[in-house]
Amino acid sequence: MKIAFLTSGGIAPCLSASIGHLIESYINTGKKCEMIGYLNGYRGLLEGKTISFNENVKLNYKVLFNFGGSPIGNSRVKLTNIKDCIKKGYIQRGENPLKKAALQLIKDKVDILHTIGGDDTNTTAADLVKYLKEKKYNLTVVGLPKTIDNDVIPIKQSLGAWTAAEQSANFFKNIVNENTTSSRNLIIHEVMGRNCGWLTAYSAYLYQKSLQETTFLPDILVSDNRWSIHAIYIPEIKINLDFEIIRLKKVMDKNDCVNIFLSEGAGISTIISEIESEGLEVKRDAFGHVRLDEINPGKWYSKKLGKSLKADKILIQKSGYFARSASPNEKDLELIKKSSELAVKNALKKNSGVIGNDEENKNKLSCIKFDRIKGHKEFNVDTEWFNLLLNEIGQK
Repeated sequence: MKIAFLTSGGIAPCLSASIGHLIESYINTGKKCEMIGYLNGYRGLLEGKTISFNENVKLNYKVLFNFGGSPIGNSRVKLTNIKDCIKKGYIQRGENPLKKAALQLIKDKVDILHTIGGDDTNTTAADLVKYLKEKKYNLTVVGLPKTIDNDVIPIKQSLGAWTAAEQSANFFKNIVNENTTSSRNLIIHEVMGRNCGWLTAYSAYLYQKSLQETTFLPDILVSDNRWSIHAIYIPEIKINLDFEIIRLKKVMDKNDCVNIFLSEGAGISTIISEIESEGLEVKRDAFGHVRLDEINPGKWYSKKLGKSLKADKILIQKSGYFARSASPNEKDLELIKKSSELAVKNALKKNSGVIGNDEENKNKLSCIKFDRIKGHKEFNVDTEWFNLLLNEIGQK
């Protein structure tokens, strides 16, 4: 039996550990398995580049639990975007990337493919299953949900998201100390999250919660008001900047600083409209997603708020790469282990799908059919802990 692994999209604090636990789960079955990894995601599949999991890797799979990133590499490749695949040199003109990828799996005699990625990764896997089925080739594909945004429908909790939120909170614990470098400081902590504000909201929740365990010295500049979050902006809540300027000016006057947690997708439609109205191009990736790193939402908000708040210093810090590159925490490791064990059980039963806590089935950990997997799940702003948080910081 030949098992292949593929990680795709951006990295998250679960990729290495997921592969480690999948290896462990196959070893525990007692079945003889050949294991390979496609290098750099779907790019490696198109180029036929693999790496073998030798006996040393199989014996030392636990090492992978301690690493972030992916031991087989990642890339952002959409197999149905023929134009982009040609542009990047993965296929020649006249070739179909989906067909080429499928034929490579046949050539490599793969029986089971494990994809670890977001909705794009796993829906692409579904396209491969469908294509190969039409060609009478029986391939089982079982995916694991990876996205720090936690925005895959209908999955309750994506692997690595808890860790990313924890790391984002830890990141700000150091950055917030910059409020002592000047008077009237505006600090914007930009957090990853294109369409979903969960990561921003939960990292803010964890950070604010940590203040309860911190001893302050308000007689000088070390007061809890200066270290607190003063605003949280996420895509799901429309931002009234005029109102926020009035509210935050009072905060600035009182505390001599304003600290903001900003989801990179918050108010993005407004930002895009403004850019396009100036006749400038908004660049997009292979999946049609706006390249948020080039738009720089934090800078846009700093221009809107800085002057009105009479800020003497503005600091924009992004925690995205710091957070997504971390090794998984204990909470994530437990979910990764359970998900990997179930992935292997379903793979051996030839059940294709994505493993996750199904929100449409009482959050039961199960193998969810590919046709139910979708992206852009919104964060539920009615969640109790989030509303308590907004009340605490005076935003509601």
